[in-house]
Amino acid sequence: AELSLFPPPVSGSGVTMGTWRGLRVAFIIGSLFMILLIIVYWDDVRGFSLYPLQDPKHEPLDLALIPQTTPVPSCSISASTVRPSPLLSLPTTRSSTPPHPSEQEEGRAAVKRIDEEMAREKKRVDNSHQEERKQRLADVCAGKGSLEFPGKTRAFDQIPNRELDHLIVDDTHQIIYCYVPKVACTNWKRVMVVLSQSLVSPSSGKPYTDPEAVPPDLVHNSSIHLTFAKFWRHYGSLSRHLMALKLQHYTKFLFVRDPFVRLISAFRNKFGKPNEDFYRQFGSVMLSRYGNVSGGVPKTAAEAFAAGIKPTFQQFITYLLDPQTERETAFNEHWRQVYRLCHPCQIQYDFIGRLETLETDSEQLLRILGVDHLIRFPTGARNRTAASWERDWFAQIPMDMRRKLYKLYEPDFELFGYPKPDSVLHR
Repeated sequence: AELSLFPPPVSGSGVTMGTWRGLRVAFIIGSLFMILLIIVYWDDVRGFSLYPLQDPKHEPLDLALIPQTTPVPSCSISASTVRPSPLLSLPTTRSSTPPHPSEQEEGRAAVKRIDEEMAREKKRVDNSHQEERKQRLADVCAGKGSLEFPGKTRAFDQIPNRELDHLIVDDTHQIIYCYVPKVACTNWKRVMVVLSQSLVSPSSGKPYTDPEAVPPDLVHNSSIHLTFAKFWRHYGSLSRHLMALKLQHYTKFLFVRDPFVRLISAFRNKFGKPNEDFYRQFGSVMLSRYGNVSGGVPKTAAEAFAAGIKPTFQQFITYLLDPQTERETAFNEHWRQVYRLCHPCQIQYDFIGRLETLETDSEQLLRILGVDHLIRFPTGARNRTAASWERDWFAQIPMDMRRKLYKLYEPDFELFGYPKPDSVLHR
């Protein structure tokens, strides 16, 4: 017999065959609807899914999950330097839950550790450079080598007052700066003016606070700087005693440069364009002695340049090597040797900067002086004379003159660690 959920109606009842068929259809439709509701419910609660499973390895990275921290600088850091960070273990499935605050703090701490480690390493390298420069200077002055030069072994008290005019003193911050012309001295003098508050701005009526605002022509006025050469006038017989005390307790610094490049820079600046003072005092002398100028040497720089007559670099070098020059004058400060300007064998400098590394050295020095929060080193135009120009500038200079010139400036090369210019001294 055929089985059925709905048996046929009993004979004699009032229910017709058509009514029973309708009830069966309604029951089937209702059952299908209930089954569909169950499927949708379980899919929603993730009991099972109608969609293919996704490989979590290819799930897109949600940037919102990364804590907002300072970007890590692009550099090589060993695995042992930094501990694993929560940033390296991101969830592989999407989630609207933000990282826990402790994870964010650990991420920031990791970045901070990296920054601090980089700062320590930079400081170590900077200090290492300074120690090397100071040690070399001490070794040369102590006689570790065969180099001898005038004034090497004399005591500080034996240096005449007139030779101490490049040592600028700032008592407020306990700083002594020996300035060397053609080695960023304009900007360092500006810094000293601001620190010592020795110059008042005409616009504000107050001392300058920004080095770049200080007019460059004013900073070379010797009257605004307190130098050791002026101590005699101020303190009389106590001057040498005070100098010794300040040299012992103050921070002393200077900036140096490749000696031959400094010479080229000085020549270009003072004789490459009309300069009446330098033409009258030096240029006209060079032309009259070594220029073989017919009709006489022009009296002014303007006349000389208009006539196409001006000192050459070879005449300048000849002038420096002429024994008569040394007898007449002890060299102008723009080409006087650094060892004669700053007396490095008598003064133990705490910081030796180089023009070749001016930005980093200046930044480090301001930190050492404890004034980096007060002042920034001016970012003005740099001197354009490059070391790569040496060979071209010396091309017309006879070899024997080049070697004599090197002997004249050899103490500066040796004291401050500049390599011997073989490209200039050998063909």
